[in-house]
Amino acid sequence: MTEILQFPDGFLWGGATAANQCEGAYNLDGRGLANVDVVPIGADREAIITGQKKMFSFEEDYFYPAKEAIDMYHHYKEDIALFAEMGFKTYRLSVAWTRIFPKGDETVPNEAGLAFYEDLFKECLKYGIQPLVTITHFDCPMHLIEEYGGWRNRRMLDFYEKLCRTLFTRYKGLVKYWLTFNEINMILHAPFMGAGLCFEEGENQEQVKYQAAHHELVASAMATKIAHEIDPENKVGCMLAAGQYYPNTAHPRDYWAAMEEDRKSYFFIDVQARGEYPNYAKKQWEREGIEIQMTAEDLDLLKNNTVDFVSFSYYASRVASGDPEVKELTAGNVFASIKNPYLESSEWGWQIDPLGLRITLNAIWDRYQKPMFIVENGLGAIDTPDENGYVADDYRIAYLESHIKAMRDAIYKDGVDLLGYTTWGSIDLVSAGTGEMNKRYGFIYVDRDNAGHGSLKRSKKKSFYWYKDVIASNGASIE
Repeated sequence: MTEILQFPDGFLWGGATAANQCEGAYNLDGRGLANVDVVPIGADREAIITGQKKMFSFEEDYFYPAKEAIDMYHHYKEDIALFAEMGFKTYRLSVAWTRIFPKGDETVPNEAGLAFYEDLFKECLKYGIQPLVTITHFDCPMHLIEEYGGWRNRRMLDFYEKLCRTLFTRYKGLVKYWLTFNEINMILHAPFMGAGLCFEEGENQEQVKYQAAHHELVASAMATKIAHEIDPENKVGCMLAAGQYYPNTAHPRDYWAAMEEDRKSYFFIDVQARGEYPNYAKKQWEREGIEIQMTAEDLDLLKNNTVDFVSFSYYASRVASGDPEVKELTAGNVFASIKNPYLESSEWGWQIDPLGLRITLNAIWDRYQKPMFIVENGLGAIDTPDENGYVADDYRIAYLESHIKAMRDAIYKDGVDLLGYTTWGSIDLVSAGTGEMNKRYGFIYVDRDNAGHGSLKRSKKKSFYWYKDVIASNGASIE
């Protein structure tokens, strides 16, 4: 039997960005301040994104990379033209909540913000690129955090509903694919970034995180319902930071530890894709004395408004151990994991495991039997451009090529249903984890460094031309 190299007809190739990591223009045209704006690069970043240190405004002696990022706000036409040149079928992006509702609780949206995204979506469609829009990508108005406490407060449902109705109504016919919350499981690991949560002294942090998670899950179901009502053509997905856990040894306690770690993330998608809270979560809450305030209407909304597809990010697999003595962890990721001796690592300590992507695809497919969409996958690396801005990034090509082969195996050898693939950082942007520009993911080099210096000039890397061939051949150029 001849091996199939081409991907299925209509496969959605593309790339991904997030508003706060690329747009800049944090205070232009009525935009308000968001949590993602006030997270600096440097030693305090982790304490801030995890809600352990409060930083609600800009402070002296810190550099805030999201203020300007790569200024896509003023370069989006140039950037989308480059995506079109690569042949993108889809472009995943997010809206900045504070461009639409600067404080978050206004009754009337900001027209300048709405017009910006309308122009951006039309620019995509001009080239035949379908926008894939994340409604909330680590993005919460600071006013809602200061006034209401972020997603710990049930009032957030009203504000999110207004945002969704506004988006679905205004962009009906322009956007068909929507994601409700980016990496929703990140609320457990980076709660200020994921839900605008800051903790008080002595507070039960797990209680707060899971209550906020309930509010986000109800909001996601509500968004799915509204999207389908406003336009039956809309397809709504959830979004998971994925990567299957392996047991560290064949010891049963390691296998159990891996299963428990996986469940911490799948918990969210179990609700969004299956429509109800899993028993293992209820039992965990019981054991830990966590009491979630929820209504019968909430449960009904969750049950009757499950997502149309499951999207996820995949960068690496992970390893778990039930042995407290095993402590050698990987570096540089919010999801620190035990080091896998069988895998190579990136410059930031993220382990490279293309077969892990196939394993993860199968795990998600077996669990939910819903179409899937890989909306983030890529290699963060230090790129060294020549005098023309050209980067010979063979390491990035090798990473992506091996992962695309794993995707193809999952489709044709295992029978999973995969809608598309958007690589992370179709253009260089600010890293969400570290705030660095020097940790680059894109096919397009942007002249800007960690301190905010540079011309912002765009230039094509070697991977730009490679990905163009991949898309033109529908994957067949990868043998």
